[in-house]
Order: sequence, then structure tokens, then C-alpha cells
Amino acid sequence: MVPNAAGELLAAHAKRAWQDIERVTDDIKALRGLQTGWVRVASTEGFASEFVPNLIAEFQREYAGIRFGLEVRVQAEIPTLVRDGDVDIGFTLSTSSERGINVELRHPSPILAIMAKDHPLASRRQLALSQLVGYPMALPDVQSSLRQLFDISCSRQGLQCEPALLSNRLDAMISFAAAGGGVTLSGEAALRSRLKTNLVVAIPLRDREMNERHFEVQTMAGRMLPGACRAFIDHLREVLRKEG
Repeated sequence: MVPNAAGELLAAHAKRAWQDIERVTDDIKALRGLQTGWVRVASTEGFASEFVPNLIAEFQREYAGIRFGLEVRVQAEIPTLVRDGDVDIGFTLSTSSERGINVELRHPSPILAIMAKDHPLASRRQLALSQLVGYPMALPDVQSSLRQLFDISCSRQGLQCEPALLSNRLDAMISFAAAGGGVTLSGEAALRSRLKTNLVVAIPLRDREMNERHFEVQTMAGRMLPGACRAFIDHLREVLRKEG
């Protein structure tokens, strides 16, 4: 069965009413201090591997009673989950605005060239895609915003690239690069632990398209968030402020 237009309106109204009940319940509990709550998060793989779990762990040191649910989804699905109220907060990458979405935070997330520290290009301070395509590369599939920006830039410059590894898992591509298999592309948030242990190096790219991506924290437009969700976003804002 598929609901008609009236049914879809009723479903949307019922979902908003339930969200209001959850928020009021949460606000009542908050009168005794932020001791309990439930935060539903959706994130792309790159942020879900390290960045978001670390944020949650840091936040729970102060608010141990706040529980989290984390779904890992592809970029295109996250605005829909947020807009439909299936999650409270979306961590994603974006190059354009989305209908029905409130952007709580927006921060540059340039794409970097990732390689083993003994790679021939590892000592460079900056690179161009024209220098990378002569080496084996690990790339995501065409559904990825990273791959789309890569393809646009290569097309504009007349570059050809047949990936040595094609994968829908960012972690696999980074491991491939760390093992000396070649070069891959990633944002910095996905590989902080590897950078700290010198397993890989990350080099900025000078190509325009590789620097047009932004990290976004998304919530449903017009929705008043429960206190636990708002506190978590405030925590993230403070973390980014300290990082500069």
C-alpha cells in the first residue's frame, strides 16, 4: 500500500507531534540537569570511523547518561533521514543546500592525497591530480561525492585514470595506500589516528574541485531539538573552535 497525499500529510504531522512529545519529555528531565537522553546520529563512513565516535566518547565523559545511536549511510541518504525525522543529527559532506534541512555547522573539508610515507610523492608540500594519475590509485565508486569531484576535475583537465583498486569502503582504500599499494583520496577527519602514528601522509591538492567540499552538521528545518542533541552540537562547535 502507498499512502495518498492526505495520508502523507497525516504521517508527517504524526511524526512531528511525536517529536514534540519526545522534546518536552527531554526538557522536563533536563530540569534536573542533563542526565538522560537519546541522540540519533547518521554519518558518512569517513566521519563515522573516528571523528564521530571520538566526539561521542568525549561528550559522554561529561554527560554519561546520554545514549547515542549511530547509523553509517552514504551521503545522499543522510538529508532524507534528517528531513524525515528518522535521525536527529546528520554528519555529511555537501557542495549545495538541501530543502528542509537546517545546517547547524559548516566547515571546509578539502580532499587530500593519501599515501605511504615512502611513496615517491610523499615529500611534496602540495600536489595536483595530474601528478597523481601516473601512479596506482584507489578510488571510491561513482556514488561518492569525492569520486564525482575527482571525475569532474579529471574531465576538465583531460586526465585519464583507471583505478588499481575500486571500493565502496574508505577504510580499505586508506589501508591500501598505507601498505604501499598506491595513492588514495580522503578528508583529514577519516585518518587522524593513522596520521598521528605516521602510517600515511596527507598532502593538500591544488585542484579547485578538490577544495570545494564542506563538512556539514544537519538537522530538520523548523524542529526544536531536544536538550541532549543541542548540547552535543554545542560540544562539536567548541571542539571545532579549539581546532581553529
